[in-house]
Amino acid sequence: MSFNTLGLSDALLRAIDKKGYTVPSPIQEKAIPPILERKDVLASAQTGTGKTAGFTLPLLQILSQGQKLRKRPVRALVLTPTRELAAQVLDNVRAYSEFLDLRSMVVFGGVNANPQIRALRNGVDVLVATPGRLLDLHNQRALSLANVEILVLDEADRMLDMGFQRDINKILNLLPAKRQNLLFSATFSKEIKQLANGILHHPVWVEAAPENTTAEKIEQKLYRVDQKRKSELIIKFISEGGWKQVLVFTRTKHGANRLTKKMVAAGITAAAIHGNKSQGARTKALGGFKKGTIRVLVATDIAARGLDIPLLPHVVNFELPNISEDYVHRIGRTGRAGASGEAISLVSQEEISYVKGIEKLLGEKLQSEIVAGFEPTASFEKPASTSRNKPHKKPKPKGNNRNYKRRSRR
Repeated sequence: MSFNTLGLSDALLRAIDKKGYTVPSPIQEKAIPPILERKDVLASAQTGTGKTAGFTLPLLQILSQGQKLRKRPVRALVLTPTRELAAQVLDNVRAYSEFLDLRSMVVFGGVNANPQIRALRNGVDVLVATPGRLLDLHNQRALSLANVEILVLDEADRMLDMGFQRDINKILNLLPAKRQNLLFSATFSKEIKQLANGILHHPVWVEAAPENTTAEKIEQKLYRVDQKRKSELIIKFISEGGWKQVLVFTRTKHGANRLTKKMVAAGITAAAIHGNKSQGARTKALGGFKKGTIRVLVATDIAARGLDIPLLPHVVNFELPNISEDYVHRIGRTGRAGASGEAISLVSQEEISYVKGIEKLLGEKLQSEIVAGFEPTASFEKPASTSRNKPHKKPKPKGNNRNYKRRSRR
């Protein structure tokens, strides 16, 4: 199938051709037709499969064919959980609308609101926004949502994870009751499905890959190592492997900062990106990473969604996420758009339960390895010591049970 068969306009096909695309991805092939038919859509797709274009292209077509109002009120609203994702969605909107008479802009926090307010006064057809800044601007009467025809919730499950449920409900109350609703995400939890039931009307469900699965072209590797030696091991991998572009995930902001300092001390150009960094610092770090002037980007899960880095070869879980679904989002940063990629996880004794949760989610066993010279302590081996990988059980106490309990607490 080609884009020509999806019912898109010549202007959009021209923009698609300029970007070098010829064949739609599975999610684009499945989502674009029902959206063009003005149906509500609930779409589940692996990150990196082109789902942004899956809603952007039909959205632009609908707006370009609709009645244009003189003051250009907001007619399409795209909500995203992070600033980086919002900026990248806008890049897609502008690229695909190059040959259309449509205006678009993005609003998010962490930067001065005054330039955003001035831009809104000029009128905008497509507004990409994070929930908090959108509500702030609405409360300042800098924008109206009374004319929104299409609402898109991108990475809807992440918005709930990040605590945006209340903001989303406030925004929904500001929108016209009659509108088209599109929910896109890599995974859908029970909470998301409940949210969808309250928003969508007779939705079409489209799915490009089984829910909560990882891309086939991602090679997943687990290395067992003590927590205190993880920094040394990852520096060894990057230095000896000659890795040029590596995205590394940590669980905490302080952990990201500490690892970045160790990388720099080892002669590896690195930068951290997380919620405590200013928007300017985050933009600079991401820009340097894309250009290749920064070799390693150390990130918390705020960057697991929305980082669109073409042909990213390596993703490393310096620490496994305590939410299994986040593993899917993290490693989905590699193996994108048909390219192969490598996802490495450094697993300490304390993270064995996280591995089991991830395996349960994926429905597959993840094989682990040990690097010579980085063998974990003997106690780490115990949970995986049996052939059937049964949880390790403590031996029953012999003799005085009270003494046994006292010793076990030391």
